[in-house]
Amino acid sequence: MTPRLSTLTAVALMTASFAVQAQQPAKKPLSKAPPATKAAAEDKSAITKEFEKFREVLEEDNPAELFEARGEDIWKNKKGPDGASMAQCDLGLGPGVVKGAYVQMPRHFADVGQVMDAERRVVHCMVKYLGYKEADIRKQPFSNDARTPDHVSVITWVAGQSRNMKIAAPKKHPKEIEAFEIGKEIFAYRAGPYDFSCATCHGDDGKRIRTQDLPNLRKPDQAIRAYQGWPGYRMTGGFMLTQQWRMNDCFRQQRFPEPTYLSDSVTALLTYMTVTANGQQYKGPGIKR
Repeated sequence: MTPRLSTLTAVALMTASFAVQAQQPAKKPLSKAPPATKAAAEDKSAITKEFEKFREVLEEDNPAELFEARGEDIWKNKKGPDGASMAQCDLGLGPGVVKGAYVQMPRHFADVGQVMDAERRVVHCMVKYLGYKEADIRKQPFSNDARTPDHVSVITWVAGQSRNMKIAAPKKHPKEIEAFEIGKEIFAYRAGPYDFSCATCHGDDGKRIRTQDLPNLRKPDQAIRAYQGWPGYRMTGGFMLTQQWRMNDCFRQQRFPEPTYLSDSVTALLTYMTVTANGQQYKGPGIKR
C-alpha cells in the first residue's frame, strides 16, 4: 500500500535540508492569467519549434562530449588511496555497471539504506573509492566559469551511457514509494514571499515565461522536459550543469532558501519527476541556452 504522507511531513523534510536564511513577509497569491487565445497558442508553438531547430543544430557539436571524456577517464583510470577504483561502484545494476544505470535512478540502495539520485550516488562512490572529501565537494558543488568539479564530469559520462534509453526509475521499494510521495507534495507546496510552488509554473498546461514554454511536469509526456538534456552544457556560461543545480536554481527563482547540496528534499523531488517521466526516451547530456 502506498503511504499517504501529510504536507507537514514533506515540509519538515524540506525545511531540514534548506540552508538557514532570513524569512521574508508573504504576499497574496498571484491571480491567474487569462486563458491563452488560439492565436497566442499557435504563436507559442511556432516559437517553440524554432528553439527546437536551434537546439538540434547545436547538439551536433555539443561540448558536453568533452566533459564526458574527462569523466570517463576519472571513472576508469583514477585510483583511490588504497588502490580502489570506480569499478567497485554500484549504480544499481551491479559493481562497475554503468550502461543504462542513469535512467534507472533515483532508486533505493541497500548499502546506505536510502534513495539516491544519480549525482548523489556518484559523489558517494567518489568519496568511498577515490578518496574525495565530501566537505571539499560541498565547497563548490556546481560548475562556474573558473572550474568544473570532477564529479560533474563523471555524472556527465555516466548519463551519456544511458543515451537513447527509456527512463525506468523504480517505484517498488517502500522508500522509493515514500520518496515519490514526498517529492509530489514538495512539488505542490506553496510558500515564500510570492506564494510560489514548483506547480505554479509547471503544474498546468499552456504556461509560458517570455518566449519559453513551460512543461506541465505532472504529465509523463511533458515531465521528460525536466529530465531531458541534463546534465547540460550552458551556453551562457560555457560550463556543464546538472539536475541538482537545476533544482537549486528553481528554488532560488521561487525565492525559497536554496536546499543544501545532495539534500533529501531534492532527491525526493527528482524521484517524483523521474518516475512521472518513466517510459520516455532519454537522449543524453544536452545543450542549454
